[in-house]
Parts: sequence; structure tokens; C-alpha cells
Amino acid sequence: MKLVRSKQGFEAAPAFLSDLIDTLTMRGRALLGQQQSEEIASRETLSVLGEMLISRRGEASGVALAQTLLAGYAAAAPIERLAFLQDLAERFGPNQGRVDKAIAAVRENAGANALEELHAAAEPRRQELIRRLNLAPGGTSALVRMREDVLGYLPEHPELKCVDMDFVHLFSSWFNRGFLVLRPIDWNTPASILEKIIRYEAVHAIQDWNDLRSRLQPEDRRCYGFFHPQLVDEPLIFVEVALTKEIPDAVAPLLDQSRQPIAASDATTAVFYSISNTQKGLGGVSFGNFLIKQVVEDLKRELPNLKTFVTLSPVPGFARWLERVRQGEDASLGAATKGTLRLLEASDWHLDPAKREQARGALLSAAASYFLNAKDPKGRPVDPVARFHLGNGARLERLNFLGDASAKGLKQSHGLMVNYLYALDEIERNHEAFAEKGTVAASPTVRKALRADQSSRELAPSP
Repeated sequence: MKLVRSKQGFEAAPAFLSDLIDTLTMRGRALLGQQQSEEIASRETLSVLGEMLISRRGEASGVALAQTLLAGYAAAAPIERLAFLQDLAERFGPNQGRVDKAIAAVRENAGANALEELHAAAEPRRQELIRRLNLAPGGTSALVRMREDVLGYLPEHPELKCVDMDFVHLFSSWFNRGFLVLRPIDWNTPASILEKIIRYEAVHAIQDWNDLRSRLQPEDRRCYGFFHPQLVDEPLIFVEVALTKEIPDAVAPLLDQSRQPIAASDATTAVFYSISNTQKGLGGVSFGNFLIKQVVEDLKRELPNLKTFVTLSPVPGFARWLERVRQGEDASLGAATKGTLRLLEASDWHLDPAKREQARGALLSAAASYFLNAKDPKGRPVDPVARFHLGNGARLERLNFLGDASAKGLKQSHGLMVNYLYALDEIERNHEAFAEKGTVAASPTVRKALRADQSSRELAPSP
């Protein structure tokens, strides 16, 4: 089924219109005499097609060109894809002659028309190319995959940064909240979407269909996803929710397939225990904050008995940060805390009750320092999950020792998990304080854990 734009939004195109579009596309390709996609999958041909696409005005031939270019890119070898993306950076920038002329006009007369022409001239030509590629059937999905390629090449090819910035600029408009639709996902959702939930789950892997059923079917479980009308069967981001009677401090009980569900009407707490972005090509295009806020609104409307909205979140960078601090001269942690944390060098430390209790205080103190003091080069909290939730107005509520004792949890955070609290009357204030001043909203319990380390800067005891 195709989707067309109307004044009311996106809607399904009638069958006859879909057939007409296909006919025009086929005639356009025949008119242009293009070869098979495998035969055009080279840098030179793809770039020529790009130039042709920008220059042509015919709609049918334009759609055909866009479809042909995208098919050729999909069939191209990685080295040819990279070369084409480099062409986008080098050959499809602004028209320098037009820019120079527009600058001269502004200097002579800085009126509205001259400024508008300068603005138009300064726009890279690749932005218009990307817009026209988006007109092809399946163009939006193909462009998201193309941007995923850009992100993969970017670390070794910084010249592609300008291409990436243009993708982000356009995607931020195409995927803004006005186009996204929040849909519940349950056990009756089409299997094609459920398969993607299994595949894309990025926080707590779904083992099989029985595991998925236990997360979707019980009365005390919910799942929601954001969908875009051009990617109708592809959730862009989804959140899994557990309805509980209290704030949880560990994830295993939530994932236990043998647990006894509770009645949704008995729940007082909604726990966001997994939030997964599904499209790597949309990295940096923010819509997760809208997801959480709308899910909260929908849950409150459905279940007025819910009073507390929290996450149970991983801490993906904690173990790496802690190792750097322990091995260096960093004064973020007291000597006592550093000394005790040598216990973590034993792979089975968490299985020994004595070592576990000895490590508890030091690990929580280190975690408080990680969240409240450790900053990245931009002055933000180093933890990406923390930046996400704090930026959405949440409060760092509780540090959970051994909240995730799985192999993955121990490797990335020594088992640490945290609760972020979405207190509805504090969200806006917390968001503004974080956005304007970098202030981390944290509970007294978290700040107390930090003070415990700061007040014990003494020689470390023998572990």
C-alpha cells in the first residue's frame, strides 16, 4: 500500500492511483533508457544520476530516476557507496558562483529578496537531491539506510560530516512529532512488527516468542511504539512498560516468565524498563522524549490509579569510566573507595556475600560521583542514558546495587542500574535547569551516597 500526502495528513492511496504512479514510473524509466541496478552501481553512474535528478522537472522521469539511483546504491559494493557519499560531500555542495553573486547582491542591497536568495544559494545541492530521492517508492526507508552508512563511515572519513548534517537537518523535519503516531503493541499486533520487536530490543534481549509473549500479553504489561506513515511496519522507537506496586530495584523479577501478574487496577507504578531505538540511520534525531511523555499521558488516562512513573535503566558506560578512574590519578573518588573497588577485579565477586557487601557502599559512592560529577567535553553527564532522561526532565531517584546481575549487566556496569523518576509536577523545571545550567536533578539518597565518599578520603583499607 502506498501513502500520499493530503491536507489532512498521510492516507492510503486508492488502488487506481497506485497503479497510475507505477505506470508513470515505468514509462519514465523506459524513456530514460536506464540499465539494471547492478549495471549502474558505480560512483560515476550514481553521481551522474544525481545530477540528472536535480536538473529534471518531469515528475514521472524524476520518480524513475530517484528509484533507479536508490536501487543502484543498494546494489553497489561498499567501496562504491563510500565513493558516492564522498561525491555528495565534494560535488553536491552549494553552487559557489550563485553564492558569490548572492553575497554581492546583499552587499549592494540587504533587502528581504536579496537575503532570501543568499539563503537559497547557500543550501547544499545535496539537500535537494535527498528531497527528490525521497519521492521514490520506499525512498524514506532507503535514505534512512543510506544515512546509516554515513554514520558507519564517518569515524574514518570526517569529510562526510557535512553530508551527515544535511541528513539530520532534513530528517528532523520529516520525522518531527507531528508526523509520528503512537501505537500500542500487544500480542495481537501483526507478526511482521512483533518480529522487529524481538530483533531490535537493545536493552534486555528477547530470547524467543515465549519471552516476547510474557512481555506483551499479561495484564500488567504494556508496550508502545512510535511509527511514521512512510515506514508503516517499522517502529522507530518502542518502550516496554511493567505495571507494579512499587519502584523495582532489579530487572530479573520483571523479566521472570514464571512470575504471577497483578491486576492492572492494583498497580500504582509504571516502570519503563526498556527503551529501544530501532533505526540507526535516525541517530541524533530526537523523538524519544515525546514517546515517554505521551505514554505517561495514555497510561494515566487508561489507569488513573497509577501515581508513580519511573524507569529501571542500565548504566552502559559506568564500568569503563570506573576502570579509568581507578587506574589513573583522578581525584573523583576517595582512596578508601578506590581501594575497596579492587574487589571488582575478581569475576565472581558478586557471588561471595562478604565481598558483595564490602563492595556495596564503595560502588554506590562511585556511581554517585559518575552521575553528579563526571562530564564529557561538552560539560554534560558522561552517561548517554542519563543525558536522555535528565534532558527529558526526569530526576535521578535511586542507585540500585546489582540491579542487573546478568553477564551483560556485570560487564557494562558491575550490575548497577538506576531509577529515573518522572514526577509530573517537576518535569518542566528539571528540564529547564538541565538544559540551561547542566543541573542534574537528583534525590537526597543519591546525593548522600556522594557525600559518603567525599567524607571518607582516607587511606584505603586492605580488601
